Amino acid sequence: MFVKISCPALFSSLFESELFGHAKGAFTGAHAKRVGRFEMADEGTVFLDEIGELPLALQAKLLQVLQEKTFERVGDSAPTRVNFRIIAATNKKMEKLIAEDGFRTHLAGFGSG
Repeated sequence: MFVKISCPALFSSLFESELFGHAKGAFTGAHAKRVGRFEMADEGTVFLDEIGELPLALQAKLLQVLQEKTFERVGDSAPTRVNFRIIAATNKKMEKLIAEDGFRTHLAGFGSG
């Protein structure tokens, strides 16, 4: 499975639910469990378009998923295990974003070298 995620197209308040999914009752309107895009891409590939737009808090969670290959759905405490490749692109100058504390150094260097 190939899952494309346009980082700037998602509202920041919904971003976490889009990526990780959510448990039933996690918030108002969550009437059923929802599978997130990372879980959809299990054993496949995730393409993060414009990763330079990813908020810092979600960068930390993305790094955790990449390192541990697990995540928790919003409103859930049980870990979900995933295995996927990630491809990321941006038109921003990553060195500048990192220097301005707009992008995590560890995430920028993940998997390189």
